[in-house]
Amino acid sequence: MSQPSTRKPAVPQEIRGWNWGAFWLNWIWGIANKTYIALLALIPGVNIIMMFVLGFKGNEWAWKNRDWSNKEEFKDTQQIWAIWGWGLLIIFILLILIAGLTAAYLILRGVF
Repeated sequence: MSQPSTRKPAVPQEIRGWNWGAFWLNWIWGIANKTYIALLALIPGVNIIMMFVLGFKGNEWAWKNRDWSNKEEFKDTQQIWAIWGWGLLIIFILLILIAGLTAAYLILRGVF
């Protein structure tokens, strides 16, 4: 008698590719997608490398580590992660710009 296979089938070709959600939101994306190697992104110095590793391998790992109903569910979920990642990056950049402009204004006014 043979044992049923617990291995997931190969990652479909259309699933492969860059994952912006894994790149920008690395460790939290990893927890949500049961890809715990993403927690290495919390280590200073390793984090930059892990961003690129997760961007490159994220789709494959998430596909293998979580149960997905179908490819569309997977793609939709990863698209939401990507939107959140880019959105938070834009907000972060805007906050830095506002802080910089505020500091420049205060310096010009002689407050600092």
